[in-house]
Amino acid sequence: MVKTSYDDHVFVNCPFDDEYSQIFKAIIFTTTHCGFYVRCALEESDSSVNRLTKIMDILSECRYSIHDISRTEPDPTTSLPRFNMPFELGIFIGAKRFGDAGQQVKQCLVLDSKPHRYQQFISDIAGQDIEYHNNDVKKAITCVRNWLANKSNDRRLSSGSIIYSDYRNFLNELPALCIGCGLDINDLIFCDFNSLANDWIVNPAR
Repeated sequence: MVKTSYDDHVFVNCPFDDEYSQIFKAIIFTTTHCGFYVRCALEESDSSVNRLTKIMDILSECRYSIHDISRTEPDPTTSLPRFNMPFELGIFIGAKRFGDAGQQVKQCLVLDSKPHRYQQFISDIAGQDIEYHNNDVKKAITCVRNWLANKSNDRRLSSGSIIYSDYRNFLNELPALCIGCGLDINDLIFCDFNSLANDWIVNPAR
């Protein structure tokens, strides 16, 4: 189900830590369920390419993006916050503002954990429509689904509650799917999970 069109690509900019992983996986599943193709910094590993350059290259190939800026708490080791997500949001906005005609049609969804919390650490985006998920998987799925519904043209998308139910069914079947593919469910990388989700969603036999 891999999409090659610029208009189908959605860049997902979010935390990659274990605590956030269920929401990250839910966003991957929902975006795919809605007929779009997920892109993110984890999709390839190339030590010859600078990480920021890779991110900018992927961003340039995506009309849409989802940015979760909910992880701003200080790191327990350094006592400093991590600002990769707001930084990559800034790159996206810069591409939309200063890029060519193709880049200027970019659109994004910004997610946070609670309403108006972002105003305390990134007030420059005040006035934009920020959605919040309250660190809840079902809420995150609904936010992403509703936003993509306005980008899907003639696609008829399932409601958020239906996609959430499908996601729960997929997770229940995931251990068997991993065994069938020779994968360790505890060691799935982004490409593994993305591929399994794609296959499950388009499989009419389920």
